Amino acid sequence: MSKTLVIVESPAKGKTIEKYLGKDYTVMGTYGHVRDLVPKEGAVDTEHDFAMKYQSIERNEKHVKAILKALKDADRLLLATDPDREGEAISWHLVKLLEEKNALKGKDIQRVVFHEITKSAIQKAVENPRDLAMDLVNAQQARRALDYLVGFNLSPLLWKKIRRGLSAGRVQSPALRMIVEREEEIEKFKPREYWTIEAALSHQRQAFSAKLAMLEGEKVKQFTITDSESAQAAKQRLEAAAGQKLTVSAVEKKQRKRNPAPPFTTSTLQQEAVRKLGFSAQRTMRTAQQLYEGVAIDGESVGLITYMRTDSVTLSNDALNNLRAVIGKRYGDSNVPEKPNFYRNKTKNAQEAHEAVRPTDANRVPEQLKANLSSDQFKLYDLIWKRTVASQMIYATLDQVSVEFACGEGNRFRATGSTVRDPGFLAVYKEGVDDTKEDNERTLPPMEKGDQVDVEAIVADQHFTEPPPRYTEATLVKSLEERGIGRPSTYASIISTLQNREYVEMDARRFFPTEVGRVVNNFLSKHFEQYVDYDFTAHLEDELDEVSRGEKSWVPVMQAFWKPFKSQVEDKEHNVSRDEAMQARILGDDPKTGKPVSVRMGRYGPFAQIGTKEDEDKPLFAGLRAGQKMDSITLEEALELFKLPRHLGESPQGEKISVNIGRFGPYVRYDDKYASIKDDDPYTMTLERAVELVEEKKIADAKKLIKVFDDEGIKILEGRWGPYITDGNKNAKIPKEWKEKPKDISLEQAQQWLAEAPEKKARGRGKAASKSTTKRKKSTSTKGATRKKAAAEANSPSTDH
Repeated sequence: MSKTLVIVESPAKGKTIEKYLGKDYTVMGTYGHVRDLVPKEGAVDTEHDFAMKYQSIERNEKHVKAILKALKDADRLLLATDPDREGEAISWHLVKLLEEKNALKGKDIQRVVFHEITKSAIQKAVENPRDLAMDLVNAQQARRALDYLVGFNLSPLLWKKIRRGLSAGRVQSPALRMIVEREEEIEKFKPREYWTIEAALSHQRQAFSAKLAMLEGEKVKQFTITDSESAQAAKQRLEAAAGQKLTVSAVEKKQRKRNPAPPFTTSTLQQEAVRKLGFSAQRTMRTAQQLYEGVAIDGESVGLITYMRTDSVTLSNDALNNLRAVIGKRYGDSNVPEKPNFYRNKTKNAQEAHEAVRPTDANRVPEQLKANLSSDQFKLYDLIWKRTVASQMIYATLDQVSVEFACGEGNRFRATGSTVRDPGFLAVYKEGVDDTKEDNERTLPPMEKGDQVDVEAIVADQHFTEPPPRYTEATLVKSLEERGIGRPSTYASIISTLQNREYVEMDARRFFPTEVGRVVNNFLSKHFEQYVDYDFTAHLEDELDEVSRGEKSWVPVMQAFWKPFKSQVEDKEHNVSRDEAMQARILGDDPKTGKPVSVRMGRYGPFAQIGTKEDEDKPLFAGLRAGQKMDSITLEEALELFKLPRHLGESPQGEKISVNIGRFGPYVRYDDKYASIKDDDPYTMTLERAVELVEEKKIADAKKLIKVFDDEGIKILEGRWGPYITDGNKNAKIPKEWKEKPKDISLEQAQQWLAEAPEKKARGRGKAASKSTTKRKKSTSTKGATRKKAAAEANSPSTDH
């Protein structure tokens, strides 16, 4: 019997697949990519049709060696990596590596694709093999080359012009632009005042409210009433007209159908997990990967969901039959529609090679699996199961009623309400919404035309228009997808990069651009407008999709991008000054010295500066305070920053007290010791308050002190993770059996444990040494060193699909 070697990406699913295929099949994992671009200039040869120079990835070489060894005993090689561009490329790279080793002679090589780890899907894939799809491979290569060239050329430019450690990306930069532009919209927003008038009513002992819909024959709009005087005058007229009763002038009843949402795609899964579970996009994809690869149930690994990287909203016939049977059994045949529900994808260039994200078997009800799943796995599987089941249920039927009430000549109040007549799919799942106040479904008392209702009160309320909301992960993902920027499978890594580069911060699950994020965005928007343009980025995605479908060759796509891009990088390198790139802004002159006061971006963030580097004296520097922004800080506010350090006087013990702000925040200094300032303002702090903080610090330090050997300078202290020994140069752990009685430790024991302890690392020594070395190298070959680092950063394998 011939032996077959099956290659997947992750070994987690290997045992399950091996069990489904039988003893003549061996399944092994590549652990992701096996080759990537060499980390140096010229890895993409722009002069020769963008030929790409690859090398094996060191961390995965041992897995390739294991595959080589297993291949010797196999007649056939089945490439079963993930069913997308990236998976296709991994298979192709593995084949190239094996060819270099002359390991494929006489071997039958085939590609198999499955979208769920179930016995039937695996066996069907093996029965229907195909060749490697080079169109998909070329689309992945083009994407990799584009990302590499952008990172390799644009990131070093940012380092030279702004600061080291920054990066720019083909998709990352437009995403940053969206966040910055939204923040600018919010800052420029001017609220408008408006008023609403409501009547608090009751009928048949049921209280409800009605909004003013018509005033003196005119329809009431948002800005019909815009000031308190008008609102109070209208209220008084309405109260006089109403008296104690309002008359029902019209009743409109109708039924409305609400259809279920389609099953999940990668993007909608990320959005809904943010809304309903509070998961980040990255956490969602990590958990989905676990559910796809398999979870231990009854002693075997079971893949619970289909492949989670998909743009498709379609379901296979097998899935539809499975879902309809489960719905009939659990929720009754009346909740099963006559025909399956079919959905159309609204996403541009949707890759619909496989199904929506769904349970592999809807009979596996979440509650029954709870004991087998982690908390995150259960929550996400429950979400996927409910959404998929609901997508194939009957619509919900709602009874809606709208009632109008006459209030004198030309005035009308209106109340609306709805009740669920038949919940249909709502019995299982209701889709979340972003930044929208959902209408509460409320029930109104039965009313007919001519009925009188009691007026409890008429109330006028003041409101102000609100700015557009900041992006959440869900709304950012949604906007990126709507604009056609990037692929859904890349959004988690894009968001992670923006945070890791400190371009954005999150507060209350909303994105705020940092000052460095603004500076980078402004630089790119001004000098590389075309490449952070939403339409340009989306158009490039369109072209990559055309390459994947075999409609375009990838080399012309690269040529059209590269030549103008390279020319623009070279132009900006020579013609944009560092001050211009850092958006240095002159605020005015310092009244004491007459020197210019400016703000700019520095290594540790935005700062104010008095003087220039051309002055005889060194410039003075002060970091901006929290909430201060480079583009809005005033001269007076900047000059305030230079009032530190403030020397406040002496403590009762004769210690010199001052306050300042350091790299790690504000502090009080007392002689040569320090106490952190947490809630107080160092610019206004009094001597009395500073002394209080010093005393609190002394008390806290005293509580930490367990035992002192004065002559030897050795102390036993209470630390964050328990007691420890220190002589000021080294720290030593205390053995477990002594942790409960540290006061009984002898001097000899303390000295022995200190002698055995590792040397304490000097803070910053390694970084400083590394830094000075970098500077020396840079003086001989600045361009080469900069580009090598850019290559290393650009050279991590892409997760785009």
